[in-house]
Amino acid sequence: MEDEKIIELYWQRDEEALKQTNQKYGSFCYFIAFHILKSEEDSKECVNDTWFKTWMAIPPKRPEFFQAFLGRITRNLSLDRYRKSRASKRGGGAMEVIYDELEECISGHNSDTQTESIVITDAVSHFLTGLSHDARIIFVRRYWYADSIVQIAQRFGMSESKVKSALMRSRNKLKVALEEEGITI
Repeated sequence: MEDEKIIELYWQRDEEALKQTNQKYGSFCYFIAFHILKSEEDSKECVNDTWFKTWMAIPPKRPEFFQAFLGRITRNLSLDRYRKSRASKRGGGAMEVIYDELEECISGHNSDTQTESIVITDAVSHFLTGLSHDARIIFVRRYWYADSIVQIAQRFGMSESKVKSALMRSRNKLKVALEEEGITI
């Protein structure tokens, strides 16, 4: 079913929208959640929470890019669940490494308002469009999908050191881009 038709089902408050969303995007959302949570049970719960949050958001929202809309909800819910589980365990994990890597670019910035979040999101989106195709894909695989360095290297047939170097260069460029936008770091 086309995304527009699925969204229209949400607007009509037809529960078929949930079935169609799960059928079309269930695997996609599970993939995002599992890469962050590394738990089948938590990932399934997160996907179910995504459907609930989507049901509550549409209407009044009418997403232009439905897949990206769902992916963002899933990612945010997964990160929230991850933070809560780590707060109690205080153990090390892959997400801590990813946060540590990005901290040099965004540390100290605490977005308290929706406007600030939009400004930062726009700045990062603009930054990503300026990267080469390969650098952009590596950056997104690492910091959106939470792929490990090893996974990225295997996926693109390159050495781990090349992936690490590409990520470091991109993070440095992001830091400069954010500073140029006047976003305090």
